Amino acid sequence: MGYLQITKNNIENEHICCALGAKQYEKAVHEKKKWLTERMDEGLVFYRLNERAKVFIEYLPAVMAWVPIQAPNYMYINCLWVSGRYKNSGYAKQLLEYCKKDAISRGMDGIVHIVGKKKYPYLSDKRFFEHVGFELVDQAEPYFELVVLSWNQRAVVPSFKKQARTSSMEEGISIYYTAQCPFAVGILEELRKVAENKGVPFNARRLTTRDEAQNSPAIWTTFGLFFNGAFITHEMMSSNQFDKLLTKLIAEV
Repeated sequence: MGYLQITKNNIENEHICCALGAKQYEKAVHEKKKWLTERMDEGLVFYRLNERAKVFIEYLPAVMAWVPIQAPNYMYINCLWVSGRYKNSGYAKQLLEYCKKDAISRGMDGIVHIVGKKKYPYLSDKRFFEHVGFELVDQAEPYFELVVLSWNQRAVVPSFKKQARTSSMEEGISIYYTAQCPFAVGILEELRKVAENKGVPFNARRLTTRDEAQNSPAIWTTFGLFFNGAFITHEMMSSNQFDKLLTKLIAEV
């Protein structure tokens, strides 16, 4: 099985792994494809396994990344995902090698990625990246970590940006998100209904530019959920999970 590069020429006719086969996310997948297409002019690259599978890597120059990091002359991995029966078959290392060779060919100093202190849904497994040579260079509360694979000892050490604000300014639920993940876009209305049924204000703030994303209060800008100004989680969840979470948050006020 080989790999297929998704480009502006074939993206409309090829799947992009995310929400594969889930009809309720068709509109969100279309928005993701539009977001990807626009980023390709900024150096984004997307490779996936040439199968109907969720096996892919998505990366771009870190200066163009939609996250609050400082990593000049590095490549940033948006997402590296290998799921289901394709795990533990070497695909992640192969996809990472595409990224490394590309970064070297562009004269870059290394690769940077955001992981969690432990295993979390929707964040990469820290242990895998440590296993292939990445090192921890910075941390951001409550559980985000920045890991780097560098081949230039004189290169700048990447870091999280010191944000002007790390909390939302609104009461109730505030969600910051981008079109980068169909799951984030696809669940918002379900979550809104749950909040409204409980009488809790609900604000969904879509980040539509790189500048907004790099200066947002969310570290993982794909999805960041706040309650009464405080960050709660990056995890996208079902309406039932959100209902339980919101019940707990209200009880703690």
